[in-house]
Amino acid sequence: MPTTPKPVQRTFTGTVVSTKMTKTIVVRVDRTLVHPKYGKRYRVSRKYPVHAATGTFQVGQKVTFVECRPISRTVRWRIAV
Repeated sequence: MPTTPKPVQRTFTGTVVSTKMTKTIVVRVDRTLVHPKYGKRYRVSRKYPVHAATGTFQVGQKVTFVECRPISRTVRWRIAV
């Protein structure tokens, strides 16, 4: 019986912007896009709540996180090992 391939996990790298919750940090991921008509580069950012069981992260730190099963209503990401 053939095995199904494991789904690819999305991975992002961003900057920690909040550590005020227990076991959850907020990470901002910045992307640079190019305007289709004018060609100007501009920055777009999005914030992700990330599960962090160890509370050893500080604001401004760079972290890498991956997609996982839903942990709570908003948290669907965890710190990469």
